[in-house]
Amino acid sequence: MFLFKKKKEVIGIDIGSSSVKLVQLKDNKGSLQLLNAAIIPLPPEAIVDNTLMDSSAVASVVKNLVSSMGIKVKDVACSISGNSVIIRKIVLPAMPQEELEDQISWEAEQYIPFDINDVNMDFQILSPDSSDPSKMNVLLVASKKDIINDYVSVFNEAGLHLLVVDVDSFAVQNAFEANYTCGPEDILALINIGASVMNINIIKDGKTLFTRDVQMGGNLYTEEIQKQLGLSSDAAESAKKLAHATHNEALIRAIEKINETITQEIRRSLDFYNSTANDERIRSVFVSGGCSKVYNLIPAISEKIGLPVDKLNPFAELTINDKDFDPEYLQEIGPLMAVPVGLAIRRPGDK
Repeated sequence: MFLFKKKKEVIGIDIGSSSVKLVQLKDNKGSLQLLNAAIIPLPPEAIVDNTLMDSSAVASVVKNLVSSMGIKVKDVACSISGNSVIIRKIVLPAMPQEELEDQISWEAEQYIPFDINDVNMDFQILSPDSSDPSKMNVLLVASKKDIINDYVSVFNEAGLHLLVVDVDSFAVQNAFEANYTCGPEDILALINIGASVMNINIIKDGKTLFTRDVQMGGNLYTEEIQKQLGLSSDAAESAKKLAHATHNEALIRAIEKINETITQEIRRSLDFYNSTANDERIRSVFVSGGCSKVYNLIPAISEKIGLPVDKLNPFAELTINDKDFDPEYLQEIGPLMAVPVGLAIRRPGDK
């Protein structure tokens, strides 16, 4: 979202707090063909609170992943979220896009708690303001330059070129729109729950109505299981993934406790949106990220918010050669791959 060069295909690489996920797509006669998809864990503590703590270790993992898959493309799209990015929906005087491009730095100063010269910014004009036709709603996105520079350095060290920096919630939206069809009046919530951050993005007709990042995710389950069952971190992580096949009541109770914490936070966010949205109410919810696989979480979300909730499949409408991919493998990793699929769709200069 912040770095633009000439249009070309890119690899989508999602550097999360616990793993690196990669997707490569090819434009194939009007459809998107899946060329590569993989996920590999990161060393513990390589990334903490969305901060690159061990850049060399992350660069090594990225380099080895790209090399092992025989990928020759060197251009990359990645994304940021959580406290790495500021997203604001603001109201400005109505003006053409070209004029706003000239004025956005001045207009944005009052909304960004940093020196305007220290941030990269982008924006999207959303709609005229419903209460004042002389104004318009604009989505403003900003991140400190040193955060972007950290990612540029990681990819440079891996022998790659970072051309696009997006935002996790918008990458998930790209993946959703490439695989699902909905009406222009449908209002949907896209919820991506990773290891440490939950991205909530409420959309209508391709535009963001409300977005929020919450500092919670799959690590909460691991920590609770460790505490309740006296397990190591690795053993707790394994137990979390196998809960659906176990009759361990203590494990189920630990998972249900965190399910309640996460569903309550989701409901709080959706209720906040609904309280300010007049009659534009959310109709359905799609969940992605590793937590979408957690035992009973999706039914718990649906019960808590009273809406249909589905797991987002980022491969649903992609052209896939069964000789190149094991369908069971894609089904297994699919919930984790919404962000890198959305990144792989991106092209430098897109809005």
